[in-house]
Amino acid sequence: MKPCKNILITIILVVITVSVNAQTSSGQKSAALSMATPVSVGISPERLNRIDAMCKESVKDGDLPGIVALVARNGKIVLHEAYGMADNQSNRKMKKDDIFRIASQSKAITSTAVMILWEEGKFRLDDPVSKYIPGFMDPMVLKSFTYKDTSYIAEPANKEITIRHLLTHTSGVGYGVIDGDERFRMIYQKAGITDLFTTENISIEESVKKLAKLPLHHNPGEKFTYSEGLDVLGYFIEIISGMPFDKFLRERLFDPLGMDDTWFYLPDSKADRLVAVQKKENETWVRYPVTFYDTNYPIKGAKQFFSGGAGLSSTAKDYATFLQMYLNGGELNGVRILSRTTVQSIMGNQVGELWGGDGEYYGLAFGVIDSGGQDAGGRGSKGTFSWGGYFNTQYFADPAEQTIGVIMKQTQGPVNDDTGWRFQLLVNQSIDN
Repeated sequence: MKPCKNILITIILVVITVSVNAQTSSGQKSAALSMATPVSVGISPERLNRIDAMCKESVKDGDLPGIVALVARNGKIVLHEAYGMADNQSNRKMKKDDIFRIASQSKAITSTAVMILWEEGKFRLDDPVSKYIPGFMDPMVLKSFTYKDTSYIAEPANKEITIRHLLTHTSGVGYGVIDGDERFRMIYQKAGITDLFTTENISIEESVKKLAKLPLHHNPGEKFTYSEGLDVLGYFIEIISGMPFDKFLRERLFDPLGMDDTWFYLPDSKADRLVAVQKKENETWVRYPVTFYDTNYPIKGAKQFFSGGAGLSSTAKDYATFLQMYLNGGELNGVRILSRTTVQSIMGNQVGELWGGDGEYYGLAFGVIDSGGQDAGGRGSKGTFSWGGYFNTQYFADPAEQTIGVIMKQTQGPVNDDTGWRFQLLVNQSIDN
């Protein structure tokens, strides 16, 4: 009987551990996103039709191969349509539930995962990251660089990199292959850093440990330098949670929110819904070729690199669901992901004047519109938060008006595309109450 008793105790302990770390239920119960008529949520159907006309025109004029657009207000979807082609080469038409590489839209999701663990008291935002990833101890700042042999001299930074620095792109970490400073592109390449997405058999742990040895752009906290700090935080999440980053997102965020189409690497059953990345060539849309990455990374290769900064793929509705959770103050469908007080901190100005200044600032996960941005027009109310992705995707959510706009495209290279700013303006002008 003793072995059975031990097994029972083990099962109880596992259940207790899972329940402590699981997302909690909430006294608030906002419904999952569902369809409704525009009029029922104070949206003018005639004005909303301007978005439909814009998308059709952009495809007809050859400015874009295809688009999925979604608009929601007060938790109700009032427009969700697909236009044009998902892949011109195979003549596949775009569908509403098609899956897009969301690239930097992954960052807000990773930041949210960090804050889930922060709420559990696992760390302080101003803890040095070296407390958890020792390789970042005693960081160095680039002082001089020799192009001939890519050698460099670095000097000690005046402070440690914190979790907050990584969340706000003020750590001094660079972005390798897409870095604005050629010196860092060369340094990262020589060190074998994996910056974005890959089909190679490498883990975020391996890449981050290499990254920790490299010099910074500047002293932590002194400038805003867009970086792969969110990849560092993906590995940090693995250390704090004790589980692979992809599994953590699935169990703590995607499954609780019903985001069944958001993945680093798509299950075989969903692979045929991945939209092709296309470019314009001789007035024809063609698939984007393999360059420093293979655009088919979500469905082929080793499928081991969980890039917190750029690796996820998703649908318009899944991403709108994520944004709706934020508009609800951290809750959706009776599941509490974050406290309202935590959401308030995430939306606060975390970088002062280091970024923005043109009517917006940066919080812990998003760019946020201030009163100047609101008054300038076309970008939503004060508090509207937004970002975009490398493959031409954009989103915004306006807490004051309770509106969400997501517009998904998949292009690389030069495009004559103004749907991003026009879409946000057209959503705002459709409000009719």
